[in-house]
Amino acid sequence: MTFDSNQARATYFTVQQRLRRKSATLLSTLETRLPRIMTFWLVLAMSACGVRIATSNIHAAPDLSTVVPYILLVGAPLVSMGLALMWFANGDRLPQPSTRLAVVGRWQKVSFDEASRHPLYGSSGIMVSLLVGMLLNVPVRGLEYLAAMPALSGTVPAWLSTLHVAMTLDVVLLTSLYTVAFVAALKRVPLFPRLLAAIWLIHIAMQLGIATAVASTEGLPGPVADALHTLLDGNVKKVLISVCLWLPYLLLSKRVNITYRHRIERI
Repeated sequence: MTFDSNQARATYFTVQQRLRRKSATLLSTLETRLPRIMTFWLVLAMSACGVRIATSNIHAAPDLSTVVPYILLVGAPLVSMGLALMWFANGDRLPQPSTRLAVVGRWQKVSFDEASRHPLYGSSGIMVSLLVGMLLNVPVRGLEYLAAMPALSGTVPAWLSTLHVAMTLDVVLLTSLYTVAFVAALKRVPLFPRLLAAIWLIHIAMQLGIATAVASTEGLPGPVADALHTLLDGNVKKVLISVCLWLPYLLLSKRVNITYRHRIERI
């Protein structure tokens, strides 16, 4: 019985160490290949936007109003990432917030030097999954937008114009915010947990705002209203699932607390 217990414990630690090494490798890959990832996004997104314009039923020649939404869709995450990399170049050295909102658990404050020497300090481990998820939000949201919204040109119904503006604002704002949050997490910025929580709230508020703005526009076809309701409802549910999955981790994880809040569990 003792042998089996020791063997199980040894297997557990072996698997845990292997997962930590893999997460550290993935984290290093994300950091070193950010320029390549940004270039890949630029090429992929421009190609997808070109296909969307070419396959849309446009009744007039494409003009500036046709291409501006796609320029914003492609460029906003790139600009946001570039700015965030500048803002958070020394993100781990930024001051801790004066008021602590995460009060769950028993924690002891430590200095930055002590925190940085802790074995759990850093954005690896399960945090890598959150990082990848935030980064994948950009192409996923972009593809959803391209699938839902056709390219427009010339005179269009008021409801379609309102819907197009609202959906464009939604995708541009949220992909930019999730990109900034990704960099903040990567650079171990103390305000990252609060930033992500704020983005979740903005995400939900945007879906409710779109529903209200479009519903108040006259002439909205019933099938479009049903499809929009399904899309927005799905977006809200995805955010709520993310909150349920990640909020407990952001509050209670030893890694999160030592990395972003510079505190360790009080014994």
